[in-house]
Amino acid sequence: MEKTNVTRADLLTAQLGGKQDVSKVEIKKIVIPPNGKADYHLHPCSVVGHIVSGTVLFQIEGEKEQFLCAGEAFYEPKNQPILHFDNASSSEPLVFIAYYLLEGNEELITLLPEKK
Repeated sequence: MEKTNVTRADLLTAQLGGKQDVSKVEIKKIVIPPNGKADYHLHPCSVVGHIVSGTVLFQIEGEKEQFLCAGEAFYEPKNQPILHFDNASSSEPLVFIAYYLLEGNEELITLLPEKK
């Protein structure tokens, strides 16, 4: 049998902050259509994830916006408003996997009133 080399690449280290007691992880595959935008929202739990295909315009409120492409990872801190999680393409869907780090029976997402 031929030996294969296993490689590992660092994608993300998320400092969760504060005391958290993760008791459950829910994993969701999410697809945002071309030009689609997530509503202004926050998560009552920490969320980590990675982009499967496409490019996302990602911005936590109060922080600098960034573009993430396939293979890159992201972190959405608990109770921090997300200003942008938008598909940056006008022709291709954005596909990503989100891992919701739940401490109990929190909701996965809370929609916020649209910013004026």
